Amino acid sequence: MMGLLFATLIVLFLLNIPIALSIGSATLLTLVLSSIPPTVLVQKMFTAMDSFPLMAVPFFILAGALMETGGISRRLIHLANTFVGHFSGGLAFVAIIASMFFGAISGAAAACVAAIGSVLIPEMVARGYGKPYTAAVQATAGTLGVMIPPSIPMIIYGVMTGVSVGALFMGGVVPGVLVGSSLIFVAWLIARRRGYRGERRYSWAERAAAFRDAFWALLMPAIILGGIYGGVFTPTEAAVVAVVYGLLVGLFVYRELRLGQLKAIFVNTAVSTAVILFIIGTSSAFSWVITSRRVPQMVAEGMLALSSNPVVILLMINLLLLFVGTFMETVASIIILVPVLMPVLRTIGVDPLHFGIVIVVNLAIGMVTPPLGVCLFVSCGIARISLEDISRAALPFILVMILDILLLSYLPFLSTALPRLMGLY
Repeated sequence: MMGLLFATLIVLFLLNIPIALSIGSATLLTLVLSSIPPTVLVQKMFTAMDSFPLMAVPFFILAGALMETGGISRRLIHLANTFVGHFSGGLAFVAIIASMFFGAISGAAAACVAAIGSVLIPEMVARGYGKPYTAAVQATAGTLGVMIPPSIPMIIYGVMTGVSVGALFMGGVVPGVLVGSSLIFVAWLIARRRGYRGERRYSWAERAAAFRDAFWALLMPAIILGGIYGGVFTPTEAAVVAVVYGLLVGLFVYRELRLGQLKAIFVNTAVSTAVILFIIGTSSAFSWVITSRRVPQMVAEGMLALSSNPVVILLMINLLLLFVGTFMETVASIIILVPVLMPVLRTIGVDPLHFGIVIVVNLAIGMVTPPLGVCLFVSCGIARISLEDISRAALPFILVMILDILLLSYLPFLSTALPRLMGLY
């Protein structure tokens, strides 16, 4: 029966059926053929979505949309440009650093690419940067949106495993900075080889003026994360605070957000939320089916039969995650794979917090690898180039991200030291 479940899922994927429908249909077929009432699917979907921490997901999506429309991304780009724009390939640095800041607001990768890329990609192309290089930089930089806290995939992982979401957020800081720094280094090497020159060097007075202009944008992640770590509010409550803050800043401080724009923002947020929750619901039902058939235990036994060496097992798990991330959405991958892999990880003594960071960073690479790479599609849509061109240009950035994953996998203190230092774990 498990063979039928996975075969059906693969066939539906090959037919390009949406992820949630593919998972839900395969699960429903398995339930019916196993003489289990189909109502179990609905029950498991409802139970999965009936979670207070998951309420943070739509609010962080809404906060990111409000800040994007309210002029936040433009100010973050200008601030980053005053500090690093004069280096060779400086605008690529700006794209990466601005994405890190915007990721600390939205918690989503595609939104990060759209917000920063819609402003910066045309500007980089106008300054002589090659389109494939420009689009690849922005696509890979967008993945930082799920590594830098707050992060929607980290919320999902925390809900599933019981690991503190606040600890996961804090654990993502060092890995996010590590990946961001690695992307900057690769962008700099390529820019120097191709002769992409920087802009003029800004004075400290101009930098101070840019900082003042972006102050309210920079204050938002400080309020969100400071409130969580200071015990003022939970991650879910922080998401609501972010929405109220983004609305007030956009309407009354920067005055670039119009009341007429709110309807479209709310509708787009509702659609994005519905898609994510539909994926969560069907993936949870799928996970229940494979767990009830002892698939996680069989996978654990199979892996441990091959090797009991933690180094080898972590390498196998990373290879599995890299493969799955190329054709499955991040949230669905987490919900399906975590119950399967956790028995193996417990056996070899891997910290759940450490693995949470590894799986999020690993699956983020799937956002920039075809055929499902959502960040690739958003970026090449803005730059108006083919998927083949951007995929080739993104390869050096993907390779350095894989090296970062290996570092995070085998140096767990990079993920766990900061949460423990802050007393969150």
